[in-house]
Amino acid sequence: MSKIVAIDPAAPDAATIHRAVYILRQGGMVVVPTRHLYGLAVDALNAPAIERVFAAKQRPLDQPLLILVAARDDVRKYAQAIDAKAGILMDAFWPGRLTVILDARPILPPPLTGGTGRVGIRLTGHPVCQALVRSLSRPMTATSANLSGQAGCGRIEDLHPAIVAAADLILDAGSLKPGIGSTVVDVQPDAVQVLREGAVTAAAIRAALDASTGAGS
Repeated sequence: MSKIVAIDPAAPDAATIHRAVYILRQGGMVVVPTRHLYGLAVDALNAPAIERVFAAKQRPLDQPLLILVAARDDVRKYAQAIDAKAGILMDAFWPGRLTVILDARPILPPPLTGGTGRVGIRLTGHPVCQALVRSLSRPMTATSANLSGQAGCGRIEDLHPAIVAAADLILDAGSLKPGIGSTVVDVQPDAVQVLREGAVTAAAIRAALDASTGAGS
């Protein structure tokens, strides 16, 4: 059976999703299409699977991985608290586009957080990732499918041979639409810090927070 399987990014077929989820539940690693780049997906609660991602990407162990969830309510399962400011940003910019960093619950394996005790969480809006996370009933990683320090890939043909060899399944959605990744925001009780500006501008984040403050004054 071929490792590379075609998938419709807008309407993924159930059989392919079932096969991918079976692999994820066994601790496997799947290359998945996201909005603009291919990502490496594993069960985010499976520590050995997470270690496979770090090894495949040759990624330093102190660089955390984000997780994808299928529903807003899932955030409470994996983050210790949702700051009011985090809630405002989730309401304004989810699904997709924004990754929010919060204090991680102990249920998340330490390798996932890079030893920081904090985790980046995003509500996925991509049909393939959404179908996978919902069927898996657990959070999933989606770090870019490239060697650490190298550019991400919008085509399966551009994946590094080491990534192809390490993956148990590759879902080929063709050439992905070019664009920028999610904005990463660290939300603390006393501050909101934009760590990486992407699909949501820092100005839009400030405007959303200011609008909420003004509405409540």
